[in-house]
Amino acid sequence: MVTLQLKNVSARYGRNTIVHDISTPCFQGGQVVALLGPNAAGKSTLFRRILGLLKGSGDVLIQHTTAERPVAYMPQDTGAKAVLSVYESVLLARMQGRSLTVQAEDLAQVDKALAELNISALAERDIGDLSGGQRQLVSAAQALVQEPEILMLDEPTSALDLNRQISLLSVLRRLADERQMLILVALHDIGHALRFTDHAMVLEQGRLIACGATEEVITPALLRSVYHVNARIEPCSKGQPQLIVEEAI
Repeated sequence: MVTLQLKNVSARYGRNTIVHDISTPCFQGGQVVALLGPNAAGKSTLFRRILGLLKGSGDVLIQHTTAERPVAYMPQDTGAKAVLSVYESVLLARMQGRSLTVQAEDLAQVDKALAELNISALAERDIGDLSGGQRQLVSAAQALVQEPEILMLDEPTSALDLNRQISLLSVLRRLADERQMLILVALHDIGHALRFTDHAMVLEQGRLIACGATEEVITPALLRSVYHVNARIEPCSKGQPQLIVEEAI
């Protein structure tokens, strides 16, 4: 089973350290982990450090079972510059690091990724003609089609309407369960984190201030301290925790 653990991980841009000394428990396949925090807390920087795109001290420990690329990443910026159709862009993502010869299995995985996200109808559309939300879903398909053991998504719901937000997060939750994939997802919607994730990491000014089971991490005290809102968490009629924000402080 795939695992990921951070030990005293820092990240820097040039001489400036942005993320400081982060250690986590050992996350494993089948879990969905929320990466939370206000704007500029260091969430995107931490993702880039895990991917090895930034330098810094500490250790990113990944154990995986496949020899091919175990980690796929959906960045926050989904702006498309290449003139490609949706299908071509997802197939290109599939083929990175693989043989140049497209196999039937590669085409099947592209079809599967598009169907998972309910965007098969966009297959022949040019990327540049899509809305921001549609491009975001294509970016998610580009990550899924790689069949990773660890999937990292940076604010994948930021441009989506409510229906698409719930649909995408439901797919991620199901894939984690079915494929025993470890999913790390940066979110701003605390309610979504409570509903769809098992664990939560909360960053503030580049430091990890809370990490654990989502329902234990997200408390009124934390929301007041980190997000500067008065809020409460109450169970709905189905027993699921619901966030109720009363006022900004």
